[in-house]
Amino acid sequence: MNFIPLVKGIRLRNLLISSILLFIVFACKETPTESNTAEEPRITLQPIPEFNPDTAYRFIEQQVALGPRVPNTEPHRKAAEMFLATFRRYGWEVQSQDFEAIAYNGTILKSRNIIASYNPEAKRRILLGAHWDTRPYADMDEDKSRRREPINGANDGGSGTGVLLEVARVIAQDSLKIKNIGIDIILFDSEDYGQPEDEQQVAFKKDSWCLGSQYWAKNKHKEGYSAYYGILLDMVGAANARFLLEGHSMEYAPTVVKKVWDTAQKLGFGKYFVYESTASLIDDHLYVNQLAGIPMIDIIQYENGAFGSFWHTHNDNMDIISKETLYAVGKTILQVLYNEDYEAAAAQQ
Repeated sequence: MNFIPLVKGIRLRNLLISSILLFIVFACKETPTESNTAEEPRITLQPIPEFNPDTAYRFIEQQVALGPRVPNTEPHRKAAEMFLATFRRYGWEVQSQDFEAIAYNGTILKSRNIIASYNPEAKRRILLGAHWDTRPYADMDEDKSRRREPINGANDGGSGTGVLLEVARVIAQDSLKIKNIGIDIILFDSEDYGQPEDEQQVAFKKDSWCLGSQYWAKNKHKEGYSAYYGILLDMVGAANARFLLEGHSMEYAPTVVKKVWDTAQKLGFGKYFVYESTASLIDDHLYVNQLAGIPMIDIIQYENGAFGSFWHTHNDNMDIISKETLYAVGKTILQVLYNEDYEAAAAQQ
């Protein structure tokens, strides 16, 4: 069969299916749509510490300064050690899930999922995720002579990781303290080593993306681990980014989507978190949903069939990163977590 590639394993033929599924989901569930964006979200904003976009930006800079974080390279090794040390410095319980993944072309990828846990004894847990590796090919770059070079991945890999490192720092240093829920941050590895666009017409390799989340979902870091729900951050740092209602998020976790988007609206970030539907994307959250059975949503920039002009090109560098976007995403995540802690405390009374 001739597959016409879109992005990250998306196929053109899936767009019609995704649109039908989204219509069904919107019709059958109480879910935000464009028609009700004027309504005030029924959310009380609990007190939260301040998310510092400057620090999140510096976390991204530190990653980019190492170079492309491609598995089997020295920058990749150094980045993993930096993440482990950073989480430990903030007092989170940390572990490295080391594994070997087989890439689409047979390459053995020495990979590491970085897992940090806060309040590890709490039973009610929220899972936050991002991938930290970078694309080994700039296969969408206009300069065809450089398409086999790795990219810096400031946004694609760096931004989600940077936001979560700042979330970890803020929570650890906050005097209010989250006490009633546990939080697990997983930095998934080997997400972006999927089959290049120019090779997909030869023989399409199923599940060649998101190798770290596939491994974790089949080999969880704790026996019997589960979470109330999860939130994945992928490409959340570009200027003027718009995060739409991704198809698989709406399929598996529509109430979590509503919680997050309503929270963002209440905080005044409506221009970033938009009540519009978009395609179903193959990203780490898909395998967490399907293999681990944890409802997880994806906050990702994808609109009109594209992730942005910089996607999988050498333009994915610090020049495109916006502190305003990082702030909108980071503060929304913090607000969701602290509201969740407040609700858990209320339920215990």
